[in-house]
Amino acid sequence: MKEEEIRPQEIFDEYLKLAKIDTKIFFENALYNSVQCPACESEGKHAFTKNGFGYRLCPSCSTLYVSPRPASEAFNRYYTEAPSVKYWATTFYKITANARREKLWKPKAQQVQQIIKRFGDGGEKIIDIGGGYGIFAEEMQSLSGNSVMVIEPGPYLANSCRDRGIDVIEKFLEDVKDNDLPNSKRAFVSFELFEHLHDPALFLKQLSELMQSGDLFIFTTLSGTGIDIQVLWEDSKSVSPPHHLNFLNPHSVKLLLERVGLKLLEVTTPGKLDIDILSNNRELIKDRFLKTFVTYATEAEKITWQEMISDTGWSSHMMVCCQKP
Repeated sequence: MKEEEIRPQEIFDEYLKLAKIDTKIFFENALYNSVQCPACESEGKHAFTKNGFGYRLCPSCSTLYVSPRPASEAFNRYYTEAPSVKYWATTFYKITANARREKLWKPKAQQVQQIIKRFGDGGEKIIDIGGGYGIFAEEMQSLSGNSVMVIEPGPYLANSCRDRGIDVIEKFLEDVKDNDLPNSKRAFVSFELFEHLHDPALFLKQLSELMQSGDLFIFTTLSGTGIDIQVLWEDSKSVSPPHHLNFLNPHSVKLLLERVGLKLLEVTTPGKLDIDILSNNRELIKDRFLKTFVTYATEAEKITWQEMISDTGWSSHMMVCCQKP
């Protein structure tokens, strides 16, 4: 898989340009508060500033995170009103929908089904938190034969799900009540949401209150110790405030789950794009060896390296499965 297939450079750069404009509109006058490491609550040290947002690196668990960060109300307004969010929900998603379905969501549905069979009984009701355009829900329903419920606060994306015939709860998770959800064994999922959360621990505590004993939570997020983020650092397009606030890693996510009382069952880094991302940004690479490697390595050699990076836990794409005891 190539980055260009699911994230065409021209429209992705346009999205980032719009987001940079929205940052001033929605966050310039917001109230900012310093926060501790979202994983272990240690005091982070300043790493760099990007688009007016300061990033800190935790010396205890290597989590990269935004601090100080605006109040949650500013983010709620941003995600429901910002032009860049509308662009992502309409233009970007529509242009890339078919490619993302084949390259991302079909494999993701298969991964989720396999995880549920390993750690559950296979009959769980799937609840997709931040279900976006609804493509995963469609693929999961097609694969399992069971309906999928989506929790999606964004009005543009929620309407996209409804247009696909998917059951939607148009709320932020903290506003969801137990009677909004099916009274059955459940597997909650979320994809590329965790890095956006204003308070990951609070999110997990709120989710835990909705979960029944034995329910699963499967989520993907960006790992800050992934090779492409480590190499590109502040120049990484994945480090894109105000969207990405938290970059946990396979070590620190375990600390966070333990802190909120959820049991970690599995953490993997099944990414496929790290080396391709580095190849596409070779002019920004400072390490001489890696710059030479991505310039001259054959496709077969790049594939071998990507597989090794993913298998050993050093991809920036992280997948986590946990359970409420």
